[in-house]
Amino acid sequence: MSSVSAAKVLAPVGTAGKLFAFGLDVCRGIFRRPFQLREFIQQAWFIASVTIVPTALVAIPFGAVIALQVGGLITQFGAQSFTGSASVLAVVREAGPIATALLVAGAGGSAIAADLGARKIREELDAMMVLGIDPIQRLVVPRVLACMLVSVFLNGLVSVVGVAGGYVFNVILQHGTPGAYLASFTALAQMSDVWQGLIKALIFGLIAAIVASYKGMNAGGGPKGVGDAVNESVVITFMLLFIVNFVMTAIYFQLVPAKTG
Repeated sequence: MSSVSAAKVLAPVGTAGKLFAFGLDVCRGIFRRPFQLREFIQQAWFIASVTIVPTALVAIPFGAVIALQVGGLITQFGAQSFTGSASVLAVVREAGPIATALLVAGAGGSAIAADLGARKIREELDAMMVLGIDPIQRLVVPRVLACMLVSVFLNGLVSVVGVAGGYVFNVILQHGTPGAYLASFTALAQMSDVWQGLIKALIFGLIAAIVASYKGMNAGGGPKGVGDAVNESVVITFMLLFIVNFVMTAIYFQLVPAKTG
């Protein structure tokens, strides 16, 4: 009985190890040839088509809520001139990458897990291995790179729409000054903040695609197993994203000194 309990306790550790090993296999497969360019373009187009509209719609309330909350807080301290900087930093550093990752994981990642899971239960992946075709290089690598590329572009979209939405809500609802909002961009913001957001989006897209691919390729139990794999991939991705986001933010603040006005 104790051995059974120990196996249940250690099962998540084994799953984490297998996921990490799968990620290493994917990273090695990126540098192997031939590269599946057509599959990469098709997957990038598909992921972008299912995420671009929800991303744009989510970015507007993200920017609005941040502008309202930050603007109201800063007003209490009498520093209205820094509302623009605070809102832009919040969107570019945190809201943009997180919103992008959640939508890529929820829409694109679930589609990847469902596709690979369906191939798994139809034994297509086993047939490919019998024919000497590596499923990771043929199917997983193009999807991972497509997720990473789309995440970077969607992060830019979220940043632009979020900043524009924050500007509109700050000027209209909080009666802020347009000139002060725009001029404060350079007061606290710096180019490294933009690079941090892009790197976060790139890594978040990598994590979402690897988790979705892993769960899909290890699905079992028929259609119900595929559905369970999709749900598990989204939940696991969300948990990993918040952990990785915290770690990356902590490292960034340690390496890059804050810019003072």
